[in-house]
Amino acid sequence: MKESPLEMSMLFDFYGDVLTDKQKDFFDLYHNHDMSLGEIAENAKITRQGVRDVIVRATQVLRTMEAKLGLVTRYKTVQSALVEIRDAAAAIEDINIRRYGSAQLRDLALRIHQLAGDVAEKQ
Repeated sequence: MKESPLEMSMLFDFYGDVLTDKQKDFFDLYHNHDMSLGEIAENAKITRQGVRDVIVRATQVLRTMEAKLGLVTRYKTVQSALVEIRDAAAAIEDINIRRYGSAQLRDLALRIHQLAGDVAEKQ
């Protein structure tokens, strides 16, 4: 039943507020605190199957939200693009240092780094 921990964590971070309190608690305990279904069931005083059903339903809700809104996919795309932008700015800065020594190119590369950082912080 365990899916990718990072994927589940991101779905929970983006869409967890749409879950019921019980779904949030069980999902968090199972995926983020690595508790077993049996441990959660014992603490909640319900059956292991009951816990599993709640977690499966919560996962379905989170996946449905992602399918409709695509926020996690968009976030990953933007993060990947920011890495490429920063790498390109670093390459420009390196070429400038080795070949040109232009203060203007240096300032532009630094500005690109700064803007990429600003965008990353607002994500």
